[in-house]
Amino acid sequence: MQTPRDTSQDLPESRSFHRGTVLVLSLCHLVHDIYSGFLSPLLPLLIQKLSLSLTRAGLLSTVMQLPSLLNPFIGVLADRVSVKGFIVLAPAVTAVTMSLIGVAPTYGVLLILLGLAGISVAVFHVPAPVLVANFSGDQKGMGMSWFMVGGELARTLGPMAAVGAVSLLGLEGFYPVMGFGLLASLWLFFHLKDVPMNTPVKKDVSLVRTWQKMRHVLLPLTGILVARGFMHACMTPFLPTFIKIHTGDLWLAGISLTLLESAGVGGVLLSGILSDRLGRRKILFASMVGAPLALVLVSVLDGWLRLVSVVVMGFTLLSTTPVMLALVQEHSTSSPAAANGFFMMVSFTARSAVTVGVGFIADGIGLQATYLVSAVLGLAGLPFIWMLPKRR
Repeated sequence: MQTPRDTSQDLPESRSFHRGTVLVLSLCHLVHDIYSGFLSPLLPLLIQKLSLSLTRAGLLSTVMQLPSLLNPFIGVLADRVSVKGFIVLAPAVTAVTMSLIGVAPTYGVLLILLGLAGISVAVFHVPAPVLVANFSGDQKGMGMSWFMVGGELARTLGPMAAVGAVSLLGLEGFYPVMGFGLLASLWLFFHLKDVPMNTPVKKDVSLVRTWQKMRHVLLPLTGILVARGFMHACMTPFLPTFIKIHTGDLWLAGISLTLLESAGVGGVLLSGILSDRLGRRKILFASMVGAPLALVLVSVLDGWLRLVSVVVMGFTLLSTTPVMLALVQEHSTSSPAAANGFFMMVSFTARSAVTVGVGFIADGIGLQATYLVSAVLGLAGLPFIWMLPKRR
């Protein structure tokens, strides 16, 4: 009689960093998020094709983002079924739906495509950090940094990829670019199909129990996300407008956002790695002090000094996400995907609500004064950092 094989040696070492798997996940994150960035650069063409009002055009982005409210439920389902299955399918679904928006014959079909894409985006981003954490061992910060670099690069490359594809193939003919997303899913399938995980599938996961176990982490993170949201809302939507108003230079206005995002890539890459060595709270503290100071400099300096401040702002402001993701995964041993779903829902809700508030404030007192107010409000996140639990 054959002795059953001991599969314990197949499991990844819980304390080791598996570079190959984390790199694959980061690259597929890049491919996936390039597709999810297609809507904004192609929106003027879609407005022209379907004769959309600005109100109906604005609804398209909302429809794509609404599934983020379902993140905790998606996390529970991923914990109960398999996070790997969710991650493997998402790049293909997002690629197909976003590559077909140019051939959508009606506004209703376009809404359906974007709604499906929004669900697919949530299905990828909720469980993916769980898998990254599984293969990062004691270096979860590094793993999250590698993973988030893919997402940050996609913010820059996505619009260029969309415009380039449409320039070559036309709005109704660029759909073959979905092939890259299909290949990404195939790559994930063959790379992950025989790879075991340290986190087993659990049938008894619930939102209530997950919240009860994670609220000591999620509540302080909510305070940090809201405080950071004021600074983030000043930069991403309004930075080019602010630079154009104060300099009259359209070129500087255009390059400012690119500088912000490029610096963010560096911040994302280093913050998680440093947090593994120095501690999560110390890196969050440095970021939440540096970003408000940089925002003040952006608002009061002129010319190239202002652009240097934009670089510092991008490096500090955007560097917090890998650290917070690592914190969530370190303290969510029983239901990691559901915990990450809660975190991502809070992040989306805080960012969306605060952006509207910043726009309202700017209408009343102007962008420069709003930048200074937001810098002060950003410092309000500091006390929440010391409410976070120490590293496990």
